[in-house]
Amino acid sequence: MPDATPVEKRKIPLLLKIYGIYCLVTAAAVLALVALIAIPLAQYGVSLFRESHDVTLTMTLTIIQVVTLAVGAAGYILFGVLVLRDRRRHVAQIAYALIGVGIVNLILEIMLNGFGDNLIYDGVRLVILLVISATIDPTLITERRLQRKLRDMETEEAAKDGTLGRAKGDRGFIELDFFNLFWVFVVCCVLGLIIETVYHMVVVDPGVYQDRAGMLYGPFSPIYGFGAVLMTIALNRFYKANPVVIFLVSAVIGGLFEAAVSWFMQVGFGAVAWDYSGFTFFGLFPDPIAVLFAGRTSTLFMCMWGALGFVWIKFCLPWLLKLINLIPWQARYSFTTLCAILMLVNGIMTLQSLECWYQRESGIAPSSPVEEFYAEHYDDAYMQHRFQSMEITPENSARAA
Repeated sequence: MPDATPVEKRKIPLLLKIYGIYCLVTAAAVLALVALIAIPLAQYGVSLFRESHDVTLTMTLTIIQVVTLAVGAAGYILFGVLVLRDRRRHVAQIAYALIGVGIVNLILEIMLNGFGDNLIYDGVRLVILLVISATIDPTLITERRLQRKLRDMETEEAAKDGTLGRAKGDRGFIELDFFNLFWVFVVCCVLGLIIETVYHMVVVDPGVYQDRAGMLYGPFSPIYGFGAVLMTIALNRFYKANPVVIFLVSAVIGGLFEAAVSWFMQVGFGAVAWDYSGFTFFGLFPDPIAVLFAGRTSTLFMCMWGALGFVWIKFCLPWLLKLINLIPWQARYSFTTLCAILMLVNGIMTLQSLECWYQRESGIAPSSPVEEFYAEHYDDAYMQHRFQSMEITPENSARAA
């Protein structure tokens, strides 16, 4: 066993140890509380199912959230113990796991209680975990300086050779780093919106323009952006594969992703932006995919995802990489960071505006400065005009309150 490096031998800072004690105490309290309510909750659920089978989606999500809280609490107890024992490497590893649990809990919280002040505490803890995971790992600390210098040298050489952004060796076509994936997301948000708008004008409602944007600001439809990122990650190693394989993988990933987004929006905000329930095969019989997924996706759109995935990985991605590389390599990271912050703000404001729209549709008058701000600047008329394909129906959500 090699001797520990100087960084590994360094004690964890006192401030982080205090935070570790805080995590240990609060997590133990949460775990004890969950243990107290787990047995009565389980007995109630079993009794309800036996008597009436009336197990609502809200109840199911609440149970899943309780389980997630218990798993997170156990993780934070371990995190606190490792911090107090100065186990830097293990602290970083458990921080990575807790980030995943925290994201799941945030999604469940949005679906059950909406997007508001209730997310601040969990959001701050996620940010803290991200900072800890990026700074405490001795491997990252010792390698970061060398990697930064090496990255700058390689970036400059690749820019001169015209191979900037290409994956090295057999890792696929494109380097799956934040820089490339972010611009894949942005460009495909725009391209997807253009394609969907033209499709609606030509096929769905000929000659009628409908704003299909999915964010509060800009010509962005994030479902296509996230879909493209998923496609890029999944198909990166398949870019030389059989076209049929690429088509099938793209169709499955795209269809499942579309259905998942539709379900999340309806459960969390009572929002229905698309519904393929009435789709048929040549007017002869109902589309089985549309029936299976309750109209959240369809055979036609899965095939469209498949075709888009093939065109994307074979033709568009090489073109996009050339487009991305037009950004001067000296400014690529600072410029991308700035754009990512703006896009994050746009996303948060979009969710907040949808939350306030949901509250107004539920008959709840604005009662906070944030709600009053959105009611004044993004009222119902504005939201209906901006999100013309979306309907908010509170009865369709699974809100706990």
